[in-house]
Amino acid sequence: MSGINNFEIKRFDFNNTLLGSFYDNHYVNGLWPLVYILSDGKVKTAYVGETTDAFSRMATHLKSNDKNKLSVVHLITSDKFNKSATLDIESNLIKYLAGDGQYKLLNGNLGLANHTYYQKKEIYWDIFKTIWGELKSEGITSKSLTQIDNSDLFKYSPYKSLSIEQKASMIEIIKSLLNNQTKNIIIEGGAGTGKTILAIFLFKLLNSEREELSFKEFGSDEDEFVKIVDQLRNSYPNPSMALVVPMSSFRGTIKKVFQNIRGLKANMVIGPAEVTNKKYDILIVDESHRLRKRVNLGAYFGAFDIANDKLSLPKLQGNELDWILLQGRKNLFFYDEGQSIKPSDVDKKDFDQVKSKNDTVIKTLTSQFRVRGGKDYVTYVDNLLNVKFKKSQPVFETPKYEFLLFDSLSEMIESINVKDAEFGLSRLIAGYSWEWVSKNKNVHDIVIDEIKLKWNSVSNDWVNSTNAINEVGCIHTTQGYDLNFTGLIFGNEISYDKKKNEIVIKQENYFDRNGKQSISDPNDLKNYIINIYKTMMLRGIRGTYVYVCDKSLREYFSEHITKFEIKKSVRILPLHEVKEYENCVPFYDISVAAGGFSESQQASNFEWVELPESYKPTKEHFVCKVTGASMNKIIPNGSWCLFKKDPGGSREGKVVLVQHYNIQDSEYASGYTIKTYESKKVVKEEEWSHKKIILKPNSYDPDYQPIELNDDELSTLKVVGIFVAVL
Repeated sequence: MSGINNFEIKRFDFNNTLLGSFYDNHYVNGLWPLVYILSDGKVKTAYVGETTDAFSRMATHLKSNDKNKLSVVHLITSDKFNKSATLDIESNLIKYLAGDGQYKLLNGNLGLANHTYYQKKEIYWDIFKTIWGELKSEGITSKSLTQIDNSDLFKYSPYKSLSIEQKASMIEIIKSLLNNQTKNIIIEGGAGTGKTILAIFLFKLLNSEREELSFKEFGSDEDEFVKIVDQLRNSYPNPSMALVVPMSSFRGTIKKVFQNIRGLKANMVIGPAEVTNKKYDILIVDESHRLRKRVNLGAYFGAFDIANDKLSLPKLQGNELDWILLQGRKNLFFYDEGQSIKPSDVDKKDFDQVKSKNDTVIKTLTSQFRVRGGKDYVTYVDNLLNVKFKKSQPVFETPKYEFLLFDSLSEMIESINVKDAEFGLSRLIAGYSWEWVSKNKNVHDIVIDEIKLKWNSVSNDWVNSTNAINEVGCIHTTQGYDLNFTGLIFGNEISYDKKKNEIVIKQENYFDRNGKQSISDPNDLKNYIINIYKTMMLRGIRGTYVYVCDKSLREYFSEHITKFEIKKSVRILPLHEVKEYENCVPFYDISVAAGGFSESQQASNFEWVELPESYKPTKEHFVCKVTGASMNKIIPNGSWCLFKKDPGGSREGKVVLVQHYNIQDSEYASGYTIKTYESKKVVKEEEWSHKKIILKPNSYDPDYQPIELNDDELSTLKVVGIFVAVL
């Protein structure tokens, strides 16, 4: 039994001996609510469930043709569990196991709801995090919750909860697919409105066994939803369907997502040209605003002309939208005219023609699921780039979202590195104001003052690539993707005319050749470039940082975006102001070395440090000062850092504060260091142990080397805390 969190995970063989092994289990015999995981390491399949009658449920599963192929069951039990709690833990396990990618799930619980009940956040989420840590240590899961939160497989999982608006849209989509009078469905919505999730949800709905599907999470809509889903499945028993993704990079990412979802296959995700090979019952087009016409296609001209000829379309007029309309019996378009970014994109008027037809249904999504700034931030960005502010317009600020203007590019880069260490998926991106010359590896593409940077070295799935944090992405490598924090560089191709009060474009400084060739109207180029910057400003879930090269534009932005300021040094509270763990946390007065282990030292009686409003003090938090340069990509020398006491479980990939001996041991001094934690494990007879622990630096100075600890050295190492943030 895990003491603090008060739960237990027990492993049983899933075979005919299982029920007999339950007789001495208190939770099974007492009909307690519990959660279970069925799995098999060979077939890489799993099933998650919850029940109050484990005897009956397991007996049923043992008779199931799918589930009796599994070999192990883990029961997760606690005297704190009630029915609502087990439903929530089940829901989280399904979502995170699907995102972990270790197993394909047999579950069909689509659109899992977020249950709300007393003390859910305070108690059960903490329990779930610890459950996950133990599952990870036993090899049932492989990734941390943070890694999964950042993964595309999790973001686009059909097991995630649908909003009320998304549920209504899904019902409308299904009814339209059933309506013989409807051929085309257009779902309009800006960046981050959840369009891709709906596409994948529909695929899972039509490509799973009916007995796998459960719609209990749809609540009061369940009966109606079950009825129309059954009608849809009867109308399309073996549907010929494909998800068309125009951009090759994003298409490759979605292919990876599909191959990790049971019932879906990577070859269901195709490019527009593949549509011409056969007819389809249903074609779903994500990012349909990026479908192309015959303009600035480069090497694609040949294949484009062949496709037009194959469908008997005129060579110069036929486009990818026409291909979809001809080849799909039913067509579902996810569309945002505000994300059309270059002359090769199909014209808005072509989509308007489709919208005007009697056999077209139009639905609009407005809720914002990506940026935590919500619709207010989206509107603010639109007003900023289109110069639509009123004089009384207040600057956009919210504790939920960091929207900041930087005067120093180096400070923005440092801030993005810090956020990447804390949250992951934080990237620099820029407008096309610099040529790509770094195919010569000794040359930098972007030079601003004395800072030298390179464009993205890979095109496909760049945001998740190994070296992305050290590179600069562009619209083509980020459109469709989520980031946690975006560091956006506005280049010299975009400026501001103060007299006319409008954004102006300097075409000579715009270097996307395919983005400006064939444009005769300067306003068209301006619209494309504004769409590009707006799209990039809507990538960051938690925040957007902005640096502006052009002086006039920087002055305009400075009136409407909060300036970044270097944080003041932390405040140590006088004793009369201290409210322990309410307005402050302890400061351990040790010199934490971001180098090798520091010289032996002892922690003195601590003082109390006031935390910024964005952090809630708890008894798990403390502050230390970090010296040295071995972690200076994320922790500058001399920084005051917030840590959280090590909760146990996996520390893989985390930045950790470690010591040789107990921090409060009165007889032995201690050595401390802060590094990125990596463990090499050895497994013997289903048990694992550390073979080696590597403490890695993260520095601009290549001379710093990892610290490796082996054998007896491991017994004297203790992880004191997990790095949270630089204060």
